[in-house]
Amino acid sequence: MINSLLDWTGVGPVDWESSKWPAQIAISVIVTWRWTGYNALIYLAAMQAVPQDLYEAASLDGASRWRQFLSVTIPSIRPTILFTIIVSTIGATQLFGEPMLYGGSVGISGGSGNQFQTLSLLMYEKGWVTGALGQASAIAWVMLLLLLLIGGVQALVSRRDRTKPRG
Repeated sequence: MINSLLDWTGVGPVDWESSKWPAQIAISVIVTWRWTGYNALIYLAAMQAVPQDLYEAASLDGASRWRQFLSVTIPSIRPTILFTIIVSTIGATQLFGEPMLYGGSVGISGGSGNQFQTLSLLMYEKGWVTGALGQASAIAWVMLLLLLLIGGVQALVSRRDRTKPRG
């Protein structure tokens, strides 16, 4: 459909599956479409949980709507922002289905030139296609260590936020 639109505007068609950047953009759009509703509901719930008293006090102090957003909403939903970052990072490291389906018969290898290969696809390819179970295990351990590192950073940030004096 996009190639038809590009052709209509005079731009040549894009080779979405074989070119590196178009393939990565297409998979990014698929993943973004998949997770936008989930994250939107989480942010909506977090923003509805912000006490109205804070907005009222900021308004009485002369804060504009934009200043209220920056000074009241964002700090109030910071734990939710950190949570969605962690969950999205875990989802990104486990990205498997979208590139596999997108690539069709060459999906296991991440495309003809590995243009959309993810860690999960690489682990699957090493373990089950080529039989290099040791390499697949090493990839799994690296994924685990990355997620533990990101989780540790999130824990430090949330601990710092809890112990920071309000004022």
